[in-house]
Amino acid sequence: MKTTITNVWILTMDQNLTEYKEGFLTIEKDKIVAMGHMKDYVGSTNQEEEIIDGKGGILMPGMINVHTHVSMVPFRSLGDDCKDRLRRFLFPLENECMTPELVYHGAKYGIGEMLLSGVTTMMDMYYFEDEVAKAADEMGIRAFVGETVINFATCDTTEPYGGLGYGEELIKKWKGHERIVPFIAPHATNTNSEEALIKANELSKKYDVPFSMHVAELDYEMDYFREQYQTTPIGFLNDIGVLNDRLVAAHCIYLSKEDIGLMKENGVGVAHCIGSNTKAAKGVAPIKALLEVGVPVGLGTDGPSSGNTLDVLTQFKLFANFHKVTNQDRSIFPAKEIVKLGTSSGAKVLHEEKRIGSLEVGKKADLVLVETESVNMFPIFDAYSALVYSANASNVEMVFVNGKCVVKDKQLVHADLRKIRKDLNQAMDDFKVEAVRRSQL
Repeated sequence: MKTTITNVWILTMDQNLTEYKEGFLTIEKDKIVAMGHMKDYVGSTNQEEEIIDGKGGILMPGMINVHTHVSMVPFRSLGDDCKDRLRRFLFPLENECMTPELVYHGAKYGIGEMLLSGVTTMMDMYYFEDEVAKAADEMGIRAFVGETVINFATCDTTEPYGGLGYGEELIKKWKGHERIVPFIAPHATNTNSEEALIKANELSKKYDVPFSMHVAELDYEMDYFREQYQTTPIGFLNDIGVLNDRLVAAHCIYLSKEDIGLMKENGVGVAHCIGSNTKAAKGVAPIKALLEVGVPVGLGTDGPSSGNTLDVLTQFKLFANFHKVTNQDRSIFPAKEIVKLGTSSGAKVLHEEKRIGSLEVGKKADLVLVETESVNMFPIFDAYSALVYSANASNVEMVFVNGKCVVKDKQLVHADLRKIRKDLNQAMDDFKVEAVRRSQL
């Protein structure tokens, strides 16, 4: 059976940024099989076809969140303005309260939030990551799932770097899945030994899976590498041979010109998290310089504890505002370039550009219909500008992942968000008690 969405303003986000202002798009099974101007639409003659009237909405590729920790939903709004939040709340509560059950229910809730906002692909790194993979499979999102590797015992391992063993089993279990891509995820350059980073890179190479970590995010991280190795985190990764095209480097706030050259030379992709980085007063990454030399950059929300929201539409506007101010140039990063970062460029970061990231015949049917009937969506002279400066998650009308409708009429199709929230709330009982206790210290 075919499904055709008609009467839509299509932003393909292909190489030429092709648009169909009054267009149609046809899905069959998991792929896009036809697309064009409404005047050329003839319909199916030999098989059943579902017709969906897009009512003049904007049809775009599914948005790609290239860095998050989705199961950290329980931390949202906890200690947001606390100076030592990481050590006072995050690390202790993770070690004391995070369980497979809490990770699973947190992931389901967060994935529901992403789907409802038009995110069809996420790259997630956390603990008990097999539970995240299960939740992603059930919810129907396309997900890259990576087990955290760190230099101390955690909620899911009894010894430092236990994530290496857990991560390898995760890769073996999920590799080859239709929508779930496992990877290995060292926490950061300064929370892993040289040996652990090399082992993680070897696993990535052995199984041909991605490799992602936090890089050049913190001022004390920069001080550490300057004092211990007389180099930068990027220089260190290059020196030990783990800077390569499988690496997705998250944050990358503090980069030198030499760092950017090394990243380009080695094919590294960047996950830019403007919302969490600015909220934490860490800084604004040099995205202009990265893009000028051709380093692929995608947008990440970071976890719901760090950036609070899990939708890429919010990142669009934050990106525009902060980068225009930082560069003191209103004209820098036109809206269509920002939308590109959240779609086709994000796909390049994940090396998935042949399958997702743009609306093209033969590609996977990951797409989002943004309605234009709400009060904030009129008038529209430029659809890209409407997405960046006007739209929000509540404007997402319909979402398809791998050809299947997962959001319709602004509601999840195959999941009950009220039940997911109730289950998460119950799983958070111990967490909430400890969170309150720490808030009173």
